[in-house]
Amino acid sequence: MDVKSLCLGVLTLGDASGYEIRKMFEDGPFGHFYDASYGSIYPALGKLLADGHVSVTEHIQPGRPSKKVYSLTPAGRAAFQMALAEPPGADRLRSEVLVRFFFAELMDPDSLWAVYDDYLAHFQGLAGHLKSLDPADIPQGRILVRGFGQTFYDGMAAYLEQNREAFFKQIASASEAAE
Repeated sequence: MDVKSLCLGVLTLGDASGYEIRKMFEDGPFGHFYDASYGSIYPALGKLLADGHVSVTEHIQPGRPSKKVYSLTPAGRAAFQMALAEPPGADRLRSEVLVRFFFAELMDPDSLWAVYDDYLAHFQGLAGHLKSLDPADIPQGRILVRGFGQTFYDGMAAYLEQNREAFFKQIASASEAAE
């Protein structure tokens, strides 16, 4: 799904500024499975505005630039529904951490330990956060996505916990053999 469609999706939840849309991908519900930068959001909003899929209202802020708040139009809602009807592309996992694990034998062991432990703590923290959320009044689709995230984060944390000792034992053996 392209960023224009994702912006339309965010706006189905309510009016928002470009900054607020970005926060939905940074700290909000979309941050768990999609990334969109300001550099892609603002051009997408401009195109959506030109296409009549969103409208914009400028709010004057004393001492600051005006805040542009975007609203979904009926045409935008229809465009988003059409985007949802298209077959989804394949999921891709992008991970700088996994690149480091792939080349683990080239890393300083202390740095590798830190990356590993931070990655484990990251998934434990995300799993704990999802467990703490109240499921009341949440649409079924969002409950399914939350459950998927919970299962993914729990599984990643469990895998890292179960394989930590063997991974580092092999890394230590490889380091000793190289010396």
